[in-house]
Amino acid sequence: MGAETSLFARLRSACPDEWQAFIGHSFVRRLGDGTLPEECFRHYLLQDYLFLIHFARAYGLAVYKSDTLEDMRFSAAGMASILDEMGLHLKYCHDWGILEEELAALPEADATIAYTRFVLDRGMAGDLLDLQVALAPCVIGYAEIANLLKIDPASRLDGNPYLSWIEMYSGDEYQRVARAQVAQLDRLMGLRGGEGRMPSLIDTFRQATRLEAGFWQMGLDVTR
Repeated sequence: MGAETSLFARLRSACPDEWQAFIGHSFVRRLGDGTLPEECFRHYLLQDYLFLIHFARAYGLAVYKSDTLEDMRFSAAGMASILDEMGLHLKYCHDWGILEEELAALPEADATIAYTRFVLDRGMAGDLLDLQVALAPCVIGYAEIANLLKIDPASRLDGNPYLSWIEMYSGDEYQRVARAQVAQLDRLMGLRGGEGRMPSLIDTFRQATRLEAGFWQMGLDVTR
């Protein structure tokens, strides 16, 4: 996703083990071949609802952290998109037999708390670039994962109960979101960056990627 000279590509290349553990996680592979237990996916859906709420807050923080009207608009559009997605998520959950009342009463899992609070903390302690780098594994990673699942020979698309998830994130609309995030990272790096920032940005990206993998693992652990 994005040119190999992009900031995102450089961050991903600096964290190959963590990135592969995220995009190649057993949860992801079993989504692709349709063998993921339904209870695992349901637990993921429940926690992803809470996850999205905090990511909307993160984009609200990004508006506050923005110095330009262009960055404010980009961040506000991200927040609006997530809030709109909440309605789609509620419908998707309903299709899986999960009612809104169940979502409202749901406690946060440790993995949900870990990643969302890390993102918010990086946004509070750092600048807009730090915040967007912390968000990148999720925003861009889901697009990459879905694309890989679509072309993976091990994936089973016909009759796969999770095909709609794969199609949602491999679809044109979400792919545009991911590409815009790649471009925004490059733009912010040009305005706020420099090679001296790379070690810190890599650390943020690495930790966020680890926490994303932990979110997948949370879905699998529900069967234990």
